[in-house]
Amino acid sequence: MIDYNKFQKSLKHLELQYRNHKSMDSGQPDLIREAVTESVIQRFETCYDSLWKVLKRYLCEELGIPEVPDNPKGIFRLVGENNLFASSTEQWLKYVQARIGTTHDYTDKKVPEAFELMDDFIEDSIGLYQTMSTRTWECPTLSILPPVIAGSYSTC
Repeated sequence: MIDYNKFQKSLKHLELQYRNHKSMDSGQPDLIREAVTESVIQRFETCYDSLWKVLKRYLCEELGIPEVPDNPKGIFRLVGENNLFASSTEQWLKYVQARIGTTHDYTDKKVPEAFELMDDFIEDSIGLYQTMSTRTWECPTLSILPPVIAGSYSTC
């Protein structure tokens, strides 16, 4: 039996933090906005990594495919061939590129590209979670960052 808990938890954390990012007040200090943005990217990377690993197990254990690639791109292609995606395989390959880009981007050029895909990635991942686990997705509770009040944060 496949344990979907790590994937589910990472997807919920991504969804929640991405909602926080989208609802963040533009008046927040740059440091706060940057920290939330970095958190979304890290949660995307964690979710993506746990997703392709659980997909590998799913292909082996649930679909009985004996030889499964040991890399995300190969896994996603095989999943597409088995019609498990609601969206196209090409869309999932865009997520692969976004993940590669966030790993090797030191100039912040790839972060906006990853953010453009985030709504679709979350929606597609939720659909895949429901397909694999046969469970209904439960939306996490929204947690909005509190407004920054001058003097309310301690300094070092």
